[in-house]
Amino acid sequence: MSRRRKMSLTANLVALVNRDVPDPGPPPGFEPLTDQDHNERQAALLASHPKGEDLWLFAYGSLIWKPACEVDGQRHALLRGWHRKFCLRLLRYRGSADCPGLMMALDAGGSCRGVAQRIPARHVEERLGRLLRRETSLKPVSNVPRWVTVETEGRRQRALAFIINRKAPTYVCPHTLEETANILAKACGHWGSGAEYLMRTVAHLEELGIHDRYLWRLQELVAERIKAAAMGGETPMAAS
Repeated sequence: MSRRRKMSLTANLVALVNRDVPDPGPPPGFEPLTDQDHNERQAALLASHPKGEDLWLFAYGSLIWKPACEVDGQRHALLRGWHRKFCLRLLRYRGSADCPGLMMALDAGGSCRGVAQRIPARHVEERLGRLLRRETSLKPVSNVPRWVTVETEGRRQRALAFIINRKAPTYVCPHTLEETANILAKACGHWGSGAEYLMRTVAHLEELGIHDRYLWRLQELVAERIKAAAMGGETPMAAS
């Protein structure tokens, strides 16, 4: 049934938000993680992962439709104790200093349906390094890698997930659904717009048969706001 749902947020509407935005570099107060930083984090995770075993990664957002590394299969997974939330403030990537954006992260409470992606044991070290560099590039770190337990195919599976750092200056919460929609309908950075990020995530979840009511309602509200701005002869950003 979920595959037949027609999204309100379409590629044509997203195109109205997308615009060329130069990469401003790290925001004030942030600095790039060094190779040593990445290597130390990777070593700590590898030390806590059973040698010779596959690594499972819990993906709930962009890692589903834009993996950081090759994965050898995936399956539906349920993570309890954490939920998707647009609680990561962006002044770069899919937002700017003039028009800040939001990205999803895993925040405490509730539950989240996504997929568990398998990294074969022989590739764990190399692919984990690429994954860490994709998901965490600046310090202070916004997303923290953490071992969690997911439910998949009737059993419990240890997996790696990236959890929001509530102490990071990028953490913002709570936003109402309407406030989140207002932000995503306008924000854009050098990686693209928040509306595009939302559209791709919802579309791929639906293809997997995962219907997230929060995200579904959010894409409807974002579509409404982009349409209203276009009918008024404004760009979504100008409508702010």
